[in-house]
Amino acid sequence: MTTRNDWTRREIAALFDMPFSDLLWEAQTIHRRHHDSNAVQRSTLLSIKTGGCAENCGYCSQSASHDTGLKASKLMDVDAVVAAAAEAKAAGSERFCMGAAWRSPKDRDMDAVVAMVRRVKALGLETCMTLGMLSDDQTRRLAEAGLDYYNHNIDSAPEYYANVVTTRTYDDRLETLERVRENGIAVCCGGIMGMGESRADRVGFIHALATLPEHPASVPINQLVPIAGTPLGDMLKDTPLAQIDEIEFVRTVAAARIAMPAAVIRLSAGRESMTDAAQALCFLAGANSIFTGDRLLTTGNAGTDRDAALFAKLGIKSPVTEKAPTEKTAAAA
Repeated sequence: MTTRNDWTRREIAALFDMPFSDLLWEAQTIHRRHHDSNAVQRSTLLSIKTGGCAENCGYCSQSASHDTGLKASKLMDVDAVVAAAAEAKAAGSERFCMGAAWRSPKDRDMDAVVAMVRRVKALGLETCMTLGMLSDDQTRRLAEAGLDYYNHNIDSAPEYYANVVTTRTYDDRLETLERVRENGIAVCCGGIMGMGESRADRVGFIHALATLPEHPASVPINQLVPIAGTPLGDMLKDTPLAQIDEIEFVRTVAAARIAMPAAVIRLSAGRESMTDAAQALCFLAGANSIFTGDRLLTTGNAGTDRDAALFAKLGIKSPVTEKAPTEKTAAAA
């Protein structure tokens, strides 16, 4: 299958409208052409600087604009980050992602950030960072340090974006992605489902990613975790039907797989509330990466033990290096 960057919204909407079984068949067929059908990468996400962010993203507990009770912290010590990375690798992670609650990093923090990249890479892990918007010099320094991936999500469709955040524009996001791409760092870019958006917005979200000059190498697809004190969290307490149901979430994963066949599609936030069956359908639809561990930045996650049990139940292995686990080996872990 030829990778396309000329998808139309009508074509992507037609994917969402397919009978569910046909959509999964198409997504799984394409997935098998580009990826190991039973391999799922495990990544770990660490908050290296928590809270106090100047952005007003409506889903985020770390915004200084929201009263969530989260206390802001300073940038973590490099040694502590490296120790957490080593622990993640020992638990089976292949990629270590570091996130800082900044609108953009200050130049004075870049020496420490660069050191984190170099030392985590030296452990044999893939590295990813999400630090907000970057300057040309900051991007160059990250590239020279050998950063593998830079995460900068578009969150939703262009038309829905202003309902999520107003302190930076959609074009700001795209400019950062272009800067990262031009410096040879792989792009990690996705969004959040269940923020009150419509199916048309989910179509627009995938269209925006699938028509970039290059598809993102990684596409994290999150399910909103409603947090009290955030605008979206409080809104969804009053209108719970605005959240996405599991079948529609799986449809979104499948459409992303078909439109971006070579990308790694990552199940990200929200897995702790998903059933095993829903996650299995997401893997069938083409998801081939998860965040493992007990926490994602400031929210809960499914946990390593539950993931090991699920992988054993489904016969899932890590890419290339690991045989598919059995329920017996998962129980021993």
